[in-house]
Amino acid sequence: MLVRNSELREALDSIRNVEDRFNRRFRYPWTFLNDEPFTEEFVNYTTGMASGKTNYGLIEPAQWSVPDYIDKKKIEEGMENMVSKNVIYGGSLSYRNMCRYNSGFFYRHPIVNQYRWYWRVEPGVQFYCDQLYDPFSFMRENGKVYGFVMAMYEYLLTIETLWDSTKEFVRNHPQYLAANNSLDFFVDNSEPSKEGDKEFDGDYNLCHFWSNFEIADLDFWRSPAYSDYFDFLDRKGGFFYERWGDAPVHSLAAGLFLPKSAIHHFGDIGYRHPPYARCPQDEESHQSGRCYCARDAHFDDDGYSCLPRWWNVAGMNRGAGPKGQH
Repeated sequence: MLVRNSELREALDSIRNVEDRFNRRFRYPWTFLNDEPFTEEFVNYTTGMASGKTNYGLIEPAQWSVPDYIDKKKIEEGMENMVSKNVIYGGSLSYRNMCRYNSGFFYRHPIVNQYRWYWRVEPGVQFYCDQLYDPFSFMRENGKVYGFVMAMYEYLLTIETLWDSTKEFVRNHPQYLAANNSLDFFVDNSEPSKEGDKEFDGDYNLCHFWSNFEIADLDFWRSPAYSDYFDFLDRKGGFFYERWGDAPVHSLAAGLFLPKSAIHHFGDIGYRHPPYARCPQDEESHQSGRCYCARDAHFDDDGYSCLPRWWNVAGMNRGAGPKGQH
């Protein structure tokens, strides 16, 4: 969890949710990261609520600040432009630091380095269903690398040059493009690009996996493909000049550098991150009492959701659990 001291109440809400629904049975450790030292109050309360070990890490200032090679005047101009267009977080430098950190640095933190897998939990989220199996074991045993719950469209004004930059990177590094990748999730009417191809046509449709929930293999972010991709994007400056989010960056990397079969939709997880929520649709999850949420009011069928597109291109259905999705 990337969290501030001022978000203690929201952090405890999320921890309570995860502990009650899942972790009290598995007792996995919690890791908290902050760009300022954690207060004694934060440490005491979060440690008291967690069933497993707790780790507290301080983010290096260089990883939460504007690099020397970035034009600060250009940042100000871009922020002013976004504020004038009412883009959410358009005028926030802190938000840009957070997106850059989640894109390129959290997995390098010394505390995180000891782990192979992670479940990203945001402050102030809710989980509606008991998690009865271990998702880390499921991912590992089934060859999965990246797992998500919701998918949606990104704001075009925040990533206007991200797709062109991504295509440029792939032209320079065609060896990283996976066979049977997910290009057809990101580009309408596209044939999946094959390993070794240097070019792919089409415009980005803005679909991405919503990264406030992720269960993934940290070794993917540590791989040469992703490391080179992040370094390339970082030098482009779009994290600051625009407002590139870690969600589209993670999504494009996973979708292009991994085979489609390595990406998993957790259809059995009920989850809410304001303002959106999703609820498993199968009868068993509700009759058994495993889930408690409104099936008739959830994000899967929202016009802003990209999940139906993922089901179509990945050959998955709306099944509730792992067996129903493969």
